[in-house]
Amino acid sequence: MEPVALPVFSPLAEGAFHARLAATAGVAVVLFGAPHCGSCRAWKHLLPDALSGLANSLFEVDVGEATGVARYFGIFHLPTVYLYRDGRFHAELQCEARQEAIRQAVRQLLAAPQQDEP
Repeated sequence: MEPVALPVFSPLAEGAFHARLAATAGVAVVLFGAPHCGSCRAWKHLLPDALSGLANSLFEVDVGEATGVARYFGIFHLPTVYLYRDGRFHAELQCEARQEAIRQAVRQLLAAPQQDEP
């Protein structure tokens, strides 16, 4: 049986960021990006299939609208992708923008201990 792709990204607004993630069970992925960013669009296209069977929820933060969240995390490179597990920060995903590279990196990060939130 082939894995089913995750649903589309849910937007995370500035005021709801921490509360929504805290209420999210399982593995959640947060993509920090901007609509005008070509790399952000590419990652947004890749992540649902790449994370099928590995993540339960996908969220996106438009850093142009959620500037406070971007400042809180010190985000200045787009896209930035964070993994959360049961509502808590787990790790930042850094790898090539290829489905298999994403799957492999996420598996390794989830098998490793939780990192400190940036």
